[in-house]
Amino acid sequence: MKIRNNAKYNLVIPTSMGVRITPKNRQPVHVSREYTMHSTSAESNVGQICASLGYPVKLLTTFVKDDAIANFIKAELRFRNIEYEGPDVPKGGPWGYRHQFNIADSGYGLRAPEVTNDRAGEVGRTLNVKDFDLDRIFGEEGAKIVHMSGLIAALSPETSEFCLAIARKAKEYGTLISFDLNFRATFWKNREEELSKAFHEIANQADILIGNEEDYQLALGIPGPETELTAGLEDKISAFREMITRVHKAYPNCAVFANTLREVKNANEHEWGAIVYENGNWHIEMPRSIQVYDRIGGGDGFVGGLLYAISTGKDPADWVKIAWATGALAATMLTDYGTPMNEGQIWSIYEGNARVKR
Repeated sequence: MKIRNNAKYNLVIPTSMGVRITPKNRQPVHVSREYTMHSTSAESNVGQICASLGYPVKLLTTFVKDDAIANFIKAELRFRNIEYEGPDVPKGGPWGYRHQFNIADSGYGLRAPEVTNDRAGEVGRTLNVKDFDLDRIFGEEGAKIVHMSGLIAALSPETSEFCLAIARKAKEYGTLISFDLNFRATFWKNREEELSKAFHEIANQADILIGNEEDYQLALGIPGPETELTAGLEDKISAFREMITRVHKAYPNCAVFANTLREVKNANEHEWGAIVYENGNWHIEMPRSIQVYDRIGGGDGFVGGLLYAISTGKDPADWVKIAWATGALAATMLTDYGTPMNEGQIWSIYEGNARVKR
């Protein structure tokens, strides 16, 4: 893969922004009276690693016009060091557009986390290629990597076409394309043929593909592993390697494939690992025990660390290490994104060094 070094942005990311409200003290939603709130989206969470470390990130999104939540999100993105571009869409009355709400119970011990998404009237569904000058964004300004999620590609017919247009334009200007499949059955209902075609085209353009065995099977139609597998770790790694061999054959232009490995002991402790394939080389981080404050966003933190490592020219052998550590970092935070103070903190997490720093 060749990085476009003269690009203004490390990452350009289409997304639909919303807010997340979380009960204080890890209490369940149904008994809580006090909550904290922050801006969120899976895709902006991916960009947070680069942004926190001072590398330019731009979101392509939409906002509700003259809306308090939209203003809150914009202020939060500025605080998070993330640029944004996109139109303000008229609210359209009480039954019109709004930003998605994510209501999250972090869980505790044997009480599992629970997440409720309210996406009714989601303004992100209006993302339209006509509202963005893609030649300016990818030609004049430039991006090293554009990261797209299957969540955005499947939100609506407009967002599907938007992601397709971005993939085509990014390829035209030499921007690397990262695609996290993120298959959601509810998004695909009654749109299977349309979305299968769109996902296939984006994957065919992609340089970096992220997903588990189910994502590849359901989003891209790749047959599953031939070997009979149990729930063991070695079997999971074997299944992923077997699947990637099939996917690489179907999409030979893609150079990097990645996925996380997770075993849940309880809501507070997970076994966390990762696997990355790049240009014929396998890099595996065997699962290690990590403490979990809130598991939501750990996968986004992993992808964010991976794209940070690639976009800044790190040694490929270090990609999985950095990605593992930034995923583990996100799991320690109340927000569903990780905000590393510096790269040294990332390496301390990877090395398991939690000694006090004075």
